[in-house]
Order: sequence, then structure tokens, then C-alpha cells
Amino acid sequence: MPESGVSRAQQIRTTDTAPQGAPLPGRAATAARRTGLLVTLVLGGLTALPPLSMDMYLPALPAVTDSLHAPAATVQLTLTACLTGMALGQVVVGPMSDRWGRRRPLLLGMAVYVLATALCIFAPSAGLLIAFRLIQGLAGAAGIVIARAVVRDMYDGVAMARFFSTLMLISGVAPVIAPVIGGQVLRLTDWRGIFAVLTGVGLLLTFVVWKWLGETLPPAERHTGGIGDALRTMRALLADRAFTGYMIAGSLAFAALFAYVSASPFVIQEIYGASPQTFSLLFGINSVGLITVGQINGKLLVGRVSLDKALTFGLVVIVAAATALLLMTSGVFGDVGLVPVAAGLFVLMSAMGLAMPNTNAQALMRTKHAAGSASALLGTSQFLIGAIASPLVGIAGEETAVPMAVVQLVCAVGALACFLGLCRPWQRPSAI
Repeated sequence: MPESGVSRAQQIRTTDTAPQGAPLPGRAATAARRTGLLVTLVLGGLTALPPLSMDMYLPALPAVTDSLHAPAATVQLTLTACLTGMALGQVVVGPMSDRWGRRRPLLLGMAVYVLATALCIFAPSAGLLIAFRLIQGLAGAAGIVIARAVVRDMYDGVAMARFFSTLMLISGVAPVIAPVIGGQVLRLTDWRGIFAVLTGVGLLLTFVVWKWLGETLPPAERHTGGIGDALRTMRALLADRAFTGYMIAGSLAFAALFAYVSASPFVIQEIYGASPQTFSLLFGINSVGLITVGQINGKLLVGRVSLDKALTFGLVVIVAAATALLLMTSGVFGDVGLVPVAAGLFVLMSAMGLAMPNTNAQALMRTKHAAGSASALLGTSQFLIGAIASPLVGIAGEETAVPMAVVQLVCAVGALACFLGLCRPWQRPSAI
């Protein structure tokens, strides 16, 4: 590990553990600010990699269908495979990072991610593309789970909730620019070029992690047990009713979001006749909504309004938006066209800015001494449920958007029910 990485991690810990009202010396304070910004950018890049891997590829789904002579449902399995890999990979990487530290498992995962993404360029069939995307997801899981664990290592309380909202701002840029980049790449080359770009991004991020992200979990705080100890830790986490409630609520909200991600290329382009560039623009607008609400949550609400209240409001809005989408896509209001449907999707996506960071923050607040395992459970649950939702949106074919709306509504109602039934926020005071 570079020596600078160790010093940066120590600076972060010094800043976080300094007594209130005891400012650091001028040089140390300046170094800490720079370190905090650098770590924010690195963790933001790790968090952005999964949506970048997914969303750059979305405008190419119809082209992949034609190129590989595979039905749309089969091509959508390339998304499901990547999500499944990310889910299963986190179960392994999370406990590994609690035992061996954050840095080594992260670098190994990034190296395998780069190799798997490069193999996707040369996939001759849908079956092999699905297999390579599975490996890509398994390796890419390291960035997701370890980024959350690093945040838990460094922050607590209000600071952690705000940092998650900041990560949402950075990672939210990926869905904004990824479909646009993907659409432009398709103007210059075919869908394989998208994976070439992702390979380059993976190489760059691997170098940045190696160079600038130091270890944040000291040896004294690492778990020394093996697989049995990791399983016992996870079982204890799942026995915490509130943790499980936040985990499932966040996972179902993520599944509603991913139902949109999986179905929208076909809904917007095939059903409503929009071009790949128009689809990319609408996708970007929705991502801007998510980012904006996430920043309102982090900058204005956290510390003033309890996370549970903000989360409740976000889940209620998601339920309302999903209900409106189901009514519109099922023809209750007649042929409404693209604009009202796009507006409903915008509201649903924006409300995710309240649901996602607050469920993660509230869950991790309860797991200080097992951040890697807790992050693994959160991520695994999200991606497994998202992987199940993905093929369901195309179950009735490519001519109707009703399955997408049904999946979104079921997931939204389930998220709200799990939050209220398991977390029971009215029975305990919110910590922040």
C-alpha cells in the first residue's frame, strides 16, 4: 500500500475523532479537507461504477437483440446476470473486508471487473454475454460494498447520513451521463464499443484506488474468524428487526427503481417511439431529479427532520407515482402519450433520493462493528430483489408497459409496509 494512503486514512480518523471545539492546526485542517474531498471522489467513483455499467448499456439493448439474434427477454437477462453477480459478490466481499481490511479485496475485485468487462467486448452469443456479465457483477460488487463500509468506518450519525447524500450526488451523475455516452458511442460504433469504454473506466478507477485510497479499517478492529464467524455475524444482523426492516424496505425501493431501468429502453423507444437520444435525455432528467432530492435530503433535511419522517414521505410519494403510472399505462385515462408517463417516472425516480440514502444510513447506524457484513447484506438484498424484478417487467412482451407499472407498485407498497411493520418508527425516538 502506498505510504500516502496510510497517512490519508489517519488524517480522516484524526479529523473525525478530534474533540468538539478543538480545531486542528492550519496545515492539518487543510490536509484533512483535501483528504476528505479526495476520498469522497474515490468512493463516489466506486459507487458510480455499477450504474455506469448498467446505464451506458441501456440504449444498446435493442441493438444487442438484433446483433445476437436473441429475444428481448433473453437480452434483459444480461442485466439480471450482472445484478445477480453484484448481489452474490457482496456476500463474499463484505466479510472479507471485515477480516482483511478494505483495500486488498477492493483492488482484487476491480482487477477482475476490468478483465470480465473486456471479455464482454468479444462475446459471440447472448449466452456468453450473460456469463461475462455475471462475472462482471461478481467482481464489481467489491466497489459497492466496500465504499459503504469505508463510509461507516469514517463517519457516524448526521455526518454519515450527509455523506451518503453526497455519494448520491456523485454516483447520480453516472445515470445522467451514461445513457448519453452510450447513445453517442452507438453513433460511432456498435454495442461492443460500450464495453470498451467501460473497460477503460475500470482501469482508470483501479489505478485511482491503488494510488489514493488508503486503508480505513485498522488491524485491531478486524474480525479474525472464518466463514462460520461471518455467518454468525450476518445472522445476528438479520435478527435485528429494525435493521431487517430498513434492508428490505430499501431493497424493494431499489427493485422499483430497477424495474424502470430494465423496462424503460423498450417502453420509451419501442412503445412510445422515442429515439435512443430522446431516451437518454429523459433518463438523464430523471436522474437529475433523484440527485436534486438527494441533495435536499442531505443538505436541508438531515439534522432538521428525522430520517424516518423523510423516509416515510419518500416511500408514500413512490407509491403514489407507481399508482398513477399503472392507471396511465393500463389505459384508464385513454392514450395518454409519452409526456404524462415520463412525468410519472420523474416523480418516482426523484423520490428515490429520500428512500435510498436514508434506508442505508439508518441500517448502518446500527452496525458499527460489522460494517462490511452489514453493507454486504444491504447490497445483496437490493441486487437480488432487483434481479428478480428485472425479467418480470417484460413478462407480457414488448407491446405494453403495464408489467413495469405493476412491479413498481407492488415493490413500493411492500417497501412501505416493511418499513412501518418492522422498523416501527413511532415506537422509538429517531437518533437524527
